[in-house]
Amino acid sequence: MPSDLSSILRLEVPVIVRLAERQMKVADVLALVPGSIIELPKSAEDALDLMVNNKQVGQGTAAKVGENFGLRITYIGDMRSRIEALGRAAG
Repeated sequence: MPSDLSSILRLEVPVIVRLAERQMKVADVLALVPGSIIELPKSAEDALDLMVNNKQVGQGTAAKVGENFGLRITYIGDMRSRIEALGRAAG
């Protein structure tokens, strides 16, 4: 493996697991206080989105890993889509 490719493969990129999203009025956002609950238009059983650079590359379900949360991947996009997402992260 060329050394420049090896260096690229060791880079770390942010990975986001998106629970859900929704639109809110600015007034409602400004009214948020600790203890507020934002209702999301998604069932608790629905898959979570695996994102790289705000581009979905897969899906999974919430998993407990020791005392932490994790994501058990149930779907992952093809290699091309993952590389394209990584390219946007570097650019």
